[in-house]
Amino acid sequence: MPKAPGFSLAPVVLAAVLAAGVQTTAPRKRKAPPPPPPARTEILWDRYGVPHIFAGDDAPLFRAFGWAQMEAHGNLILRLYAQARGRGAEFFGPDYLDEDKWVRTMGVPERGREWYGQQDAIEKRLIDAFVAGVNDCAAANAEHLSADARAVLPVTGSDLLAHVQRVILFHFITGPDRIENTKETWSRSASAVSGFGATGSNAWAIAPSHTAAGRAILVANPHLPWSDFLLWFETQLTSPSVNAYGAALVGQPMLGIAFNDDLGWTHTNNAMDGADLYELTLAAGGASNGGGPAYDYDGAPRTFDVDHQTIKVKQKDGGVTEEAFDVKRSIQGPVVAEKPGKALALRVVGLDQPHIFGQYWQMARARSLSEFRAAIGKLQNPFYTIMYADRAGHIMHVFGGRTPVRPAGPYNWTGIVPGDTSKTLWTATHAFNELPQAVDPASGWLQNANDPPWTTTFPSPLKASDFPPYMSTRGMSFRAQRSARMLDEDPHLTFDKVIEDKLSTRMELADRVVDDLIAAAKAKGGNAATAAAMLEKWDRSAEATSRGAVLFEAWYRELTRVQGTASPFAVKWEPEKPRTTPSGLADPAAAVKALEIAAQTIAKERGAVDVPWGDVYRLRRDAVDLPANGGPSDLGIFRVVGFKKDPDGKLEAVGGDSYVAVIEFGPSVRAMSLVTSGNFSEEGSPHRTDQLKLFAEKKLKPVWRSRLEIEGNMEKKEVLK
Repeated sequence: MPKAPGFSLAPVVLAAVLAAGVQTTAPRKRKAPPPPPPARTEILWDRYGVPHIFAGDDAPLFRAFGWAQMEAHGNLILRLYAQARGRGAEFFGPDYLDEDKWVRTMGVPERGREWYGQQDAIEKRLIDAFVAGVNDCAAANAEHLSADARAVLPVTGSDLLAHVQRVILFHFITGPDRIENTKETWSRSASAVSGFGATGSNAWAIAPSHTAAGRAILVANPHLPWSDFLLWFETQLTSPSVNAYGAALVGQPMLGIAFNDDLGWTHTNNAMDGADLYELTLAAGGASNGGGPAYDYDGAPRTFDVDHQTIKVKQKDGGVTEEAFDVKRSIQGPVVAEKPGKALALRVVGLDQPHIFGQYWQMARARSLSEFRAAIGKLQNPFYTIMYADRAGHIMHVFGGRTPVRPAGPYNWTGIVPGDTSKTLWTATHAFNELPQAVDPASGWLQNANDPPWTTTFPSPLKASDFPPYMSTRGMSFRAQRSARMLDEDPHLTFDKVIEDKLSTRMELADRVVDDLIAAAKAKGGNAATAAAMLEKWDRSAEATSRGAVLFEAWYRELTRVQGTASPFAVKWEPEKPRTTPSGLADPAAAVKALEIAAQTIAKERGAVDVPWGDVYRLRRDAVDLPANGGPSDLGIFRVVGFKKDPDGKLEAVGGDSYVAVIEFGPSVRAMSLVTSGNFSEEGSPHRTDQLKLFAEKKLKPVWRSRLEIEGNMEKKEVLK
């Protein structure tokens, strides 16, 4: 791919990266190969509802994978595939109409069919096998599916790839919620910021030199909502060609986070910009050739491609109505908003990379750093950061996905750019070797908490100045700083200490400001001093038993509400001091006033100012109601949990630490994991809630991979004919 004007990857960094990609180690003795899998296909379900699939060939392996996902999430999966067709409203009612319009505007159903036709023979065989498992399981368990869900059947390979597209390209890279936020501002000003942000994650890769046992450790920890298409499904896939364990986003045919006997990887949502909004000027009177509505482009009117769509909408009485709408497409992409004389068009990377499934299948079967890099070098993954560790002791962080090669000029690529000229139209993306990457750093550790790649470790092997300014932003959140602090503080990390740190609820924000707040509040006296005394006793954590955490969060919300866009900190974040700034209080008097208001509000709402965190913040699902620990990311908590307010005034956990896995690579692999929301979403299943108690107790469950371990913890066995 062409490079951006003036861009060159630092030769030293590039040489180090390329050398690491082909690095070899002395020959080592390998364990005797495991016994061949049975000719029949077996699903051994363990007591947490995790399927361990053993098959004699890859096609029956994927058929069982589709079967197992349907057994655990059947009604949800069929709804998701209907939405990927742009027909959610047709099967499930008007609540799905807006999403259908978004999916069709983005061209997802048509592109799903195109991608399916572009699969190679192996990819198509395995996708078809997965789809067969979905359809076969649905037929065998039809009584467990709603009538609406059954109407979606049969599922096709096009549905599968459309679903992958919808989730990764049009909800991670960009999404309707962020477009709506932009449209509201754009209606008043053409300089609106588009805000292509996304849900977060944590990831660690620790080299043997930084661990007590001399073994590499990988920490996987996505933070996603505990519902809908963002649920994780944990599984093990074993055939003669693979023995991989990990988690897939529900309905997807590949393990998004996984490990095998030799290596593993995880993802975080990347701090990259893979989508741009273009402002178009509508041509007065339409195109000169009478071809219909048009926009100005390079000094002449250019006709929109207009696609007339009709969506069927199921009504409550069982009847069906139809809603017609037009999709307009410019040279930049589909139109997502209009106002008098203007329109916004959206351009997204990744539309021409249909082999994402094939890439992940190759990643799962890789056995070395060089094999893994060969897989990810295809860049069929359009978005995620990649964190990697292996048994040979290598660790790696790749700023993955696809970043456009954007034209030079005074353009605001994080906002809205002019669309009336070909000078702003990008047509290529950066090649794999042009992306920021760190391999085997001197520090012995790598971290990412959705921060840019420049802060992946210290001293950093990457300089932002060596890359185009649009490659990524600069900054380091309190959560990322907490992440780096825990890794840097202990040069001899143990497996158990890594788990303890992963589950830490200490607030980095509190360590920066609470001493100043206490001093200012004590100086004022009265109610402020009383609240300060409580904060002085607080453990600066969000444990279920922590007293003072509720007050501290309420204070911070009140302070930021009053100060608006102004920074509450005396010292703002500085690139030269990325792990110690921001700090202090910009306005101590305002901070004390906010503390008084927060204390008064909590006393009124909760009955006491020193109410424990877990009395207010709860883990609730079905009949389970437990005290929560962890909290919002902006407080600098590594154990992230997001909450919504329930009718009784308590705050219910609805997302955050969705999947946790800690993997240690040695002569044998040791791993612990947790799927917070459980491995099933089907109503009535005990596996909807059986891991919430572990979450409340700050524990992980063991990962069982050998047949002996699995059979000792088995709930049931299925044999697929």
